Order: sequence, then C-alpha cells, then structure tokens
Amino acid sequence: MNEILDTIVIGGGQAGLASGYHLKKKGLRFLILETSDKVGGSWPHYYDSLKLFSPARFSSMPGMKFPGEANDYPKRDEVIRYLNEYRTRFQLPLRTNQRVATVEKGSEGFIIYTLAGDTFRAKTIINATGSFHNPYKPVIPGQDTFRGRLVHSSQYRNPEPFRNQRVIIVGRGNSAVQIGVELSEVSKTTLAVLQPIQFVNQKLWGQDLHFWIKLIGFDTFPFWRLGKNAPSSSAVNDPGPYKTRIAEGKPNQQPMFTSLYEDGVIWPDGTKEAVDTIIFATGYRPNLPYLQGINALDAEGRPLHRAGISNVPGLYYVGLEGQRSFASATLRGVGPDAKFIVKRLFSYLKL
Repeated sequence: MNEILDTIVIGGGQAGLASGYHLKKKGLRFLILETSDKVGGSWPHYYDSLKLFSPARFSSMPGMKFPGEANDYPKRDEVIRYLNEYRTRFQLPLRTNQRVATVEKGSEGFIIYTLAGDTFRAKTIINATGSFHNPYKPVIPGQDTFRGRLVHSSQYRNPEPFRNQRVIIVGRGNSAVQIGVELSEVSKTTLAVLQPIQFVNQKLWGQDLHFWIKLIGFDTFPFWRLGKNAPSSSAVNDPGPYKTRIAEGKPNQQPMFTSLYEDGVIWPDGTKEAVDTIIFATGYRPNLPYLQGINALDAEGRPLHRAGISNVPGLYYVGLEGQRSFASATLRGVGPDAKFIVKRLFSYLKL
C-alpha cells in the first residue's frame, strides 16, 4: 500500500475491534491487521468450555449490546459470534493473515511490514494484540529427562485426549482451576501450587460480583496511576462449584513439585510419582518483538507506556492488562480504553 493511513490497528480481537469502532466514529482512515485467518483474536484458540466471568449485561463492547439472557455467562463460541457480528455491523476494515514482522519509523509516521510480504504506512499505530501467542512455561529441573507430555494451557481444548491419564496442572488461577475441574471428570488430576488457591464468590447478596465493582467504581478506577503499587490478584472467580470441587479433591491441590524425572514428578517430600501429562497454566509474556526496533519496549520486552500512550510519539496501546483500570483487557473494558486512546490519537493527528 502506498496510501498513508491515519492509523493501523494491529490485532483483530476485542481490543482491535473496539478501537476500530471509535476510529470510525472520528472519521479516520484506518485498517485492522489480524494475524490469523479469523476475526476474534485469541478467542477461537481458547478451550472449548471457556465462559466469561462477567454476565452478558456487563460484557458489551461500545455500540452493540451482548445478546442473550442478561445474567447468563457467555460461552466462548458466543463471544466469537459476537465479535464477528460486531465487525460486520460496523463494517470495520480488517485484513486477516497479516502477522506483523517489523515496524519502522518513517518520515510521515510508521512503516509496517508483515510476514505475508505486504507493507503498510500509517501516521499512527494502535497495538491491540494480546500475549496468547507467547505462552510462558517455567524451566523445571529434570524436564529434559521427562518422557511424558509437557504442554501449556493454551494448547488445551477439551478433556478427551487426557482420558484415564495421570495429569498435573501447574498453576492456581482461573484457567488452572477451570481446566482442572473439567479434567477431573475423566482423569486423576492434581493442581500443583506455590500457595493454596484463593476464591472470590461470583455472586454476593444475589448480584453478580460485577454489579458491585461497577457500582463502587472499582472497575474503572485508574489503578495505572499507582504504578507498581497497583493491586493484582490471582484469586479464582467462583460461580459456585469450583471451591466445592477443590474441597472434594476433584481435583486436589498439592505443593509444587521440585523436579521431574523420566516417568514423572518428585514432590517436596522426595516422593516420586509417575505422570502422563503436565499442563502449565502459567500465563503469558509480552509478544511485541516487532516494536523493539523503534525503542518502544523495555529490556524484558514490555511496552513502555502510560495509560496506553507509548513513549514513542504516535504509538498507542489498547488491551493491555491493567492499562487504565481493573477492567482493561477484558471484553467489557476495552471500549472505554479505546475511546480514551482514540481521543488522544485524534488530537495528535491534528497537531
């Protein structure tokens, strides 16, 4: 493309689509680049049984209500349909199979090169990608000798491949517990944890937790202003069954194993146990190597920004965890963040 657009949005998931909505409202010329062959970012790659923790009435993106019963928790496939319908309704310009390889600074903004061999030019960039494609797996002593299967939770789809296996899940967050409870129906499953799992009740006094956090303003409080002191939590949202199932030992939880051997794990007391599969539900790390060349990242590859505004003029972010509030990076939170960023991007273009 020889045309110089006002903005290139990198990422066609919820953050990219919400950004597109607000860019279109401003009348800006833009294009959304999506890595995969589908709209929806990471959602098509999540495990089959995944549900939102926020009910439908608190899960809408700007301009379009999430369909269905207001108090139901949308399933993964419902979210995928919603994102596709969102793109169609607002006629957002999006090109698939466009994984960004490199970003350079040009005389009139940025030059974006993709692995498909295409080149795009824009005055500004909104990076709206997540970190799903850079899963983190810790290095465990002895793992090179382990003859079983080591996978990340990003590779998990459903319990069937693990039927009748001995499975250990490393982690204590929402994904670890959800997958563990599901696997315990067909396998002997244990959660290996550094600290005991903590739960937060999904419903309080007859209302979903999101009703209360929205009511008191917690959902939109600007925690980014607190910097390193911003609160974080690994507590598991429990709509009802998870705490009970863990208490019943389905799955059970044990202190993290110390190492691996050929057939399995070695627990802290020195006991060896044969294991078929270990699943690391250990999160993700930043995945923005294409921004390294314009000095937009710190030494660990994390974006240098304040509330989504990069240290590099003309570069912005939407969809970062904790970017501006507790809700940032969630389906319900990307809209306000996108509106904030597009407003500042628009002002930058008018300078």
